[in-house]
Amino acid sequence: MATNSTPKHPLPVSRIGLGTMRFADSPGLRTGATAPIWQAPTDRADLVKVVQQALELGVDHFDTADAYALGEGERLLAEALRNANVTIATKVGMTRPSPTEWVPLGHPSYLRQQIEASLRRLQTETIDLLYLHRVDPDIPVEDQVGALKQAQEEGKVERIGLSEVDVDTLERAHAVAPLSAVQNLYNYAARDHDPVLERSAELGIAFVPFFPISPGEAVASSPLAEIAAETGATLPQLQLSWLLHRGDHVLPIPGTTSSAHLIDNLRASQLSLSTAQLRRLDDWSPSTAA
Repeated sequence: MATNSTPKHPLPVSRIGLGTMRFADSPGLRTGATAPIWQAPTDRADLVKVVQQALELGVDHFDTADAYALGEGERLLAEALRNANVTIATKVGMTRPSPTEWVPLGHPSYLRQQIEASLRRLQTETIDLLYLHRVDPDIPVEDQVGALKQAQEEGKVERIGLSEVDVDTLERAHAVAPLSAVQNLYNYAARDHDPVLERSAELGIAFVPFFPISPGEAVASSPLAEIAAETGATLPQLQLSWLLHRGDHVLPIPGTTSSAHLIDNLRASQLSLSTAQLRRLDDWSPSTAA
């Protein structure tokens, strides 16, 4: 199952990728907003198979971070994708003092150290795509992106991205080093980053929505169920298809540890929606819901 054609932007990857944040802990601990993402996964072999299945189905965009299980996510992808021709995106700039804490740290020397650690865990000489996980508010974004640019100039990073930023921050960073991607929380029920989606298209930057599938209760009053009945699609497929129609530069990375859900998600790229159906989807928003 091919995921579909290469989009027109500086990140030539499959339209639907695989987010691997939840590839940690035990199956019973990795769900929900409070999941620790702290320990190496207890079912590592099964998760390696999911990653390799995604590769076989045409996925060539895999997302992780040095903060996911303190680097265990990077090690898992390195094992699962050894010698594969793919883009592995990782992130630096987030510390994990405990299972419940996610604290940005953007000191340039720390970022450079973390890049070296990620290179070792990923078993590579060059990181395909490196994000600043979060902008540290205590350090100018120009200095933080400058550390990533230095690594790029040294051949340790191929492409640079930002995560969870507004338009102003995007433009300030892009002036320091050309960005290839911006990764923000964005889905059918969470559209606060519409301005970033639009500006990234103008700048030729890929927009990578994380958490791209809204929970059921957030879209209960939407037309998704009606259109699902009309098309035979699942609700996650419709949401992913809607994202793909937002622009050729939009590259969702739904996360799943389930083979069945993986296959279901990838079928979204084959879903055909009419102009009228897309208009109905666009016209709904949480702010207009009853």
